[in-house]
Amino acid sequence: MFGTRRRCCELLVLHCRSFTALMAAAPRSPSSVPAFSTGSPTPTPKRLGTHNGTFHCDEALGCFMIRLTSKFAGSDIIRTRDSKVLETLDAVLDVGGVYDPSHDRYDHHQKGFSEVFGHGFITKLSSAGLVYKHYGKEIIAKELQLDEGHENVQRLYLAVYKSFIEAIDAIDNGISRYDTDQPPKYVNATDLSSRVGHLNLDWMDPDQSAEKENAAFEKAMMLAGSEFLESIHFHVKSWLPARSIVIQCLSSRGDIDSSGEIMLLNQFCPWKLHLFELEEELKINPPTKYVIYQDDRGKSWRVQAVATSPSSFESRKALPLPWRGLRDDELSRESGIPGCVFVHMSGFIGGNQTYDGALAMARAALKF
Repeated sequence: MFGTRRRCCELLVLHCRSFTALMAAAPRSPSSVPAFSTGSPTPTPKRLGTHNGTFHCDEALGCFMIRLTSKFAGSDIIRTRDSKVLETLDAVLDVGGVYDPSHDRYDHHQKGFSEVFGHGFITKLSSAGLVYKHYGKEIIAKELQLDEGHENVQRLYLAVYKSFIEAIDAIDNGISRYDTDQPPKYVNATDLSSRVGHLNLDWMDPDQSAEKENAAFEKAMMLAGSEFLESIHFHVKSWLPARSIVIQCLSSRGDIDSSGEIMLLNQFCPWKLHLFELEEELKINPPTKYVIYQDDRGKSWRVQAVATSPSSFESRKALPLPWRGLRDDELSRESGIPGCVFVHMSGFIGGNQTYDGALAMARAALKF
């Protein structure tokens, strides 16, 4: 049912091999603008356009993504700013001053452009976001081997945008993560957009030829594309199964404690982000205060206080102050619960030797 890591690797190898094979034979455009292909030869390959010169992550990823579709598989890529050439192409990304999905024109630089992804997202789209908005479901459906209308395709379509594509849109459009004029406390040049940017030719390089620039753009597509496919792979193989587990555990929380504020995670998985999203989606009230799960390494049990938000260190209801920093027998005496192992100084997590002990800790903590 699901795509595999092998599928991701095969797609990358296909891109790389076909790109190399067609580079030498790629036709020159009527205005002698360099043209090259990243696709397998076809009798009448479609032609995709993007600008030449300095490249960015959005068009590198956009070109990679659109070539994963049935419509544009095996297409040649023409890098030019010549408007007469662009008019002849089957699709144009990040250049041309036109957004018209009916004619596969995906630029976002023109005056008045304000397209967003929708579904609650308000970040202005880059060329990558535009391609993903119109072709993302098809790409994901192929990886899942499901119909585009399947609910899991829709879930992953939104999740991949939120966790991967939106940041590329925001960075390319110069949108800060925070509403503040304060300068950042440190420089971060390790994000995908920065790493793609580093692949541009060094201005000191004496060879600034179109061939070398196109080769660098190929590397940029492979870098952005590989991480895009890995994001889909993660969501298919890890994110989606974890969501199913959390749904099940949330639905049975009343069997754990009548308050409904304690959830037993009967199979450990990455649960935090799912919990917040599902509580909102399912309109769960009161919200979960503690999650109990087994520590596979020590076979003991953990009781973890749920944070106020996915990015917060503050707990909705931290474990009691008198317990914090205590361990073993001292903690058991203080709490009146046998088998206690520890409670963290911040109160966000504690441990007990048994499930019953961890549940007793969570129940007692609710009453503080």
